[in-house]
Amino acid sequence: MLKRIDSYHIKGLLVTAILLLLSACTANSVTSSDKDQAKVEIAKDVWVTLPTPNQLGYDLTASQLISVTYQDSNNQLPTQLQVSDNTLVLAGFSSWGTRILSLQYADNQIDSHVMTGLGNTLPKPQQVLFNLMITLWPIEVWQQPLSQVGWRLTQTDDPSSQGKQRQLIDDKGQVVADIHYQNQNALKGDITFINPSLGFTIKIKTLQYK
Repeated sequence: MLKRIDSYHIKGLLVTAILLLLSACTANSVTSSDKDQAKVEIAKDVWVTLPTPNQLGYDLTASQLISVTYQDSNNQLPTQLQVSDNTLVLAGFSSWGTRILSLQYADNQIDSHVMTGLGNTLPKPQQVLFNLMITLWPIEVWQQPLSQVGWRLTQTDDPSSQGKQRQLIDDKGQVVADIHYQNQNALKGDITFINPSLGFTIKIKTLQYK
């Protein structure tokens, strides 16, 4: 049965929804010089350069609902995403509207904040950023940074729908993330993000965008 997040479920949300969402890639981050882009560690000792916010190709404001299914648990996390010029802002909220996670990526620097008392519970928000960008940013902007570490991102039309499919593949040929889109436009229709090895499924529904 689907559970909305309230004050009694916040710990379950953080452990189940966010930890599972991000565990495909265990990410740390560094702030680079002005000539370089920020980097995240996507596997042990494997650092990849992030695309810049403006490489999305357009300004975006979107409200999304992330649903995470793992075994018998199903939880939801409302999020707000804004990309403008060369700045990305991401926030995650509880069901009563309290901001529990926020992140800003601009000028090659990632600044983040989590609700007081939850800092030791949440994984680093840079992990949220990497998974978001690997899902939404054009595949072309990922090819060079991933190839430098032997990883790759593929994209094909999905014959079972009017959408498409992406796969993030590591240097050993293992599929780290299997991503299905209901529509060629990632902001229309659901996005299903599957981690084959850990057995969890994430559905991202864009409620509104402009």
